[in-house]
Amino acid sequence: MKKSITVVAGIVWDGDRYLAARRPKDAPFGGFWEFPGGKIEPDETPEEALIREFQEELDITPTEWSYWQTVTHEYEELVVTLLFFHITAFTGTLVPQEGHTVQWVMPEEACNLGFLEADIPIVQALATSA
Repeated sequence: MKKSITVVAGIVWDGDRYLAARRPKDAPFGGFWEFPGGKIEPDETPEEALIREFQEELDITPTEWSYWQTVTHEYEELVVTLLFFHITAFTGTLVPQEGHTVQWVMPEEACNLGFLEADIPIVQALATSA
């Protein structure tokens, strides 16, 4: 039986661009791009996890968001269920805290980055709706 986890992922918007984060080289799936976020703890709602993860990873606090969709992806050793949220406002200054590289990307540009497999359908959906 594969391990399975549920995570929140935020698509942070700045006008027409959104935030992409590159995982540190020494992390699992190191060097791949992703949408920021992380695991939902047992005692948390997805919204609480979204706020906590963004505070821990990027030193910002989402203030306006909406749930968009859920994607489940099966990796070789892990099944990941991702809850995607559009984040349209936040407070604080964006400063990566855990070794991520971040950049603002236009939706059509993001297709050229090496996103994690689970995120590729989202990247493509955002590019076609842009």
